[in-house]
Amino acid sequence: MEKMLQGKVCIITGSGRGIGRSAALMFAAEGARLVITDIDNAPAEEVVGEIRKMGGEAIAVVGDVTAADYPGRLISETVEAFGPDIDIIVNNAGYTWDATAHKMTDKQWQAMLDVHVTAPFRIIREASPYMRDNAVKEKEQNGRAKCRKIINISSIAGLDGNFGQANYSSAKAAVVGLTKTMSREWGPFNICVNCVAFGFIDTRLTQSKEKGEVIEKDGEKVAIGVPDKIRMMVNLLCPLGRAADPDEAAAGILMMASPMADYITGQVIRVTGGM
Repeated sequence: MEKMLQGKVCIITGSGRGIGRSAALMFAAEGARLVITDIDNAPAEEVVGEIRKMGGEAIAVVGDVTAADYPGRLISETVEAFGPDIDIIVNNAGYTWDATAHKMTDKQWQAMLDVHVTAPFRIIREASPYMRDNAVKEKEQNGRAKCRKIINISSIAGLDGNFGQANYSSAKAAVVGLTKTMSREWGPFNICVNCVAFGFIDTRLTQSKEKGEVIEKDGEKVAIGVPDKIRMMVNLLCPLGRAADPDEAAAGILMMASPMADYITGQVIRVTGGM
């Protein structure tokens, strides 16, 4: 039986760790040719190595998705490696930088918009010659283009709001608007654009904040994680009684990328355990 994503060229941002990594390995197992991105070289190359050990094809394009030149480099290196046709883009890269609204700085606010909605928009725009334009030609020649996919990642914070996350929630809400607009603009070319909104997924970014781990952004240290008292509430708030692991979250992305979702577009799929 042919694998669900056999031969498809797929970009997954933020795929060196967490949900993105799980998605990349699942896509590779289904025959996809992967472009792995991460802000750090080591995790990106590690995932590429894992995929190649599986007998798959993958490259890494390392860099900050918010850099002005990154979307152009990402798409050009993808085309150089796999040819001038892109089948699937998963806009997954991101992080949180929390504060209550009255204490939030302009830098914190803008950082979340830049990584969660501006970067995906720029990547989609940069990919348009290799997705939309190709589809236009196919439609003219064959009456209908093959199905391509864009999957944007949102959060229940973007759908329902979340204390201390005015910046993150606003950015993730904007992802929904981008998704629904792109589904209307590119739907006539058989490009399905959907959004997967996650609940509490057990990753590095949701680990115990008390561990004290930080990431650096523009020379400033940003604490990552979720306070233990909030983590403990997940079991009470989630009908399934637990957080998801990255593979369970990534399965939602794979489902939307697969042929089983070829007539689904403009939708927000909640992968939340019922939260």
